[in-house]
Amino acid sequence: MASNPPFGGAMTGSGRSDFGQAAASSMSMQWSALHDAANLVCTLAGLAPENRKSEIRNFPAIMRDTGGWRHALAQQGVEDLAAIMEPGLGALLAVHARGISPGAAALALWQEFHSARSALMALVPPLGVKRRA
Repeated sequence: MASNPPFGGAMTGSGRSDFGQAAASSMSMQWSALHDAANLVCTLAGLAPENRKSEIRNFPAIMRDTGGWRHALAQQGVEDLAAIMEPGLGALLAVHARGISPGAAALALWQEFHSARSALMALVPPLGVKRRA
């Protein structure tokens, strides 16, 4: 009977641990969930949900490949953005459930999300800067 390696342990024959993939996968899932939440915020604000460009969709993979301080800041930034969006969306949904229009508050949350995401996207290295192999 084959057993799976412990979480974060080295995979047989790989020569490296799988922390990086787990962290990248976690950030990727959180990034996607944030954008799903942002689309709901757009709807509550009376805006059309945005179409995500490839550079936005690929941000977690780009940061994983870049590594170093940029990756660390990206991970922290995504966690911080989630900490803003979760209670904000909860409040918007509670207001909406009471039959009150959350439009102005939803627009403010959308603008905060967009601003924070722009700051995170600025972590993408300029063209010509080598990424970690």
